Amino acid sequence: MFNFSHGCLPMPRWDELNALFKKTGAKIIFGLNALSGRTLQPDGTSTGTWDHKNAESFMRYTVSKNYTIHGWELGNELCAEGVGTRVLADQYALDTIALEDMVQRVYKGIKPRPLILAPGGFFDEKWFIDFIDRTTPTLGAVTHHLYNLGAGVDKNLVNKILDPSYLDRVYDTFKDLLDILKMYSTRAVAWVGESGGAYNSGQHLVTNAFVFSFWYLDQLGMSSAHDTKTYCRQSFIGGNYGLLNTTTFEPNPDYYSALLWHRLMGRNVLPTSFSGTKKIRAYAHCSRVSRGITLLLINLDNSTTVYADVAFNSTGTFKRKTILLPPPFKGGNIREEFHLTAKDGDLHSQTVLLNGNILAVNSAGDIPPFVPVYVNSLTPIQVAPHSIVFAHLPNADVPACRLRH
Repeated sequence: MFNFSHGCLPMPRWDELNALFKKTGAKIIFGLNALSGRTLQPDGTSTGTWDHKNAESFMRYTVSKNYTIHGWELGNELCAEGVGTRVLADQYALDTIALEDMVQRVYKGIKPRPLILAPGGFFDEKWFIDFIDRTTPTLGAVTHHLYNLGAGVDKNLVNKILDPSYLDRVYDTFKDLLDILKMYSTRAVAWVGESGGAYNSGQHLVTNAFVFSFWYLDQLGMSSAHDTKTYCRQSFIGGNYGLLNTTTFEPNPDYYSALLWHRLMGRNVLPTSFSGTKKIRAYAHCSRVSRGITLLLINLDNSTTVYADVAFNSTGTFKRKTILLPPPFKGGNIREEFHLTAKDGDLHSQTVLLNGNILAVNSAGDIPPFVPVYVNSLTPIQVAPHSIVFAHLPNADVPACRLRH
């Protein structure tokens, strides 16, 4: 299919890749060919049982070399209508159970055992219900793919990214999947297994430029608010949506956005709402490595500076736009702010500024330090037009964050 049917991963190449994984500390999810042994029908359905002999041989080799695999994922974009072909939910569930049985055999006596992930395709409520209903004891993570902006060639791509109502369209996908997982009380968690925003390699100077951080960080915020445990970006390098420049290997703006998220936003998500313009996207988490909370504010407006006060479950009248968070709050004098803007205000720029300073690696390839500006915490947070702000409030004393320490 797609001229990849006769592709082959030689074991010497797999050895080289694992040397790289070990050196970088990467956690590896490997996608297994779920079409092996099936027959493609005229209606586009692939029928028959998954033939896992090749997958088991590969897995046994991996174990014999003591290579660490974080998870094995069955298939790619075969659920619901599929891409190119599809597999019915009941058969996919049986094959996923077969993968779990195989992992138990191959990894007998080995701890920890890799996760089992599936189906790695686009969300369809009925298909996912049927699938999860039959695989409740088996799955470690339910993976789905997101390209909610449509085709990369779309000339309206930037307008979609800056339209809050368009960004909200994917809300139901996150909510519906979470509801299904709760309904079946499964131990499986939700993952976005692949997302590049705009399919077919994105669009140059959009999906690899500053403007894409509006979409990317909004996705991280929205998915986290719906208990998504992992979000896999397409791609680290490659196409027009890579985190690294495909020629120079230097970071694109989304690399720095992702790194700031990783360093500042902890695992505990706080229910957050913003009272004011719909052009502000607001999210809050317990801070990752320090006390307090971190806010993420995204201003999609091209001309309006927003001044945001932070209130903790207050119902009073505010002079400015307000972010509502859970109580209580202990006052403090200083907060840290990280303002991201495009160079020269050009949303298509591949250079991002942090607090007015260009972010770029040095000659040794080292990532620059992320130096905040320090602001009186009693003043509103100023969010300039077409900018992104991370605000760390170290003295915000929220019970959900207290337990970490």
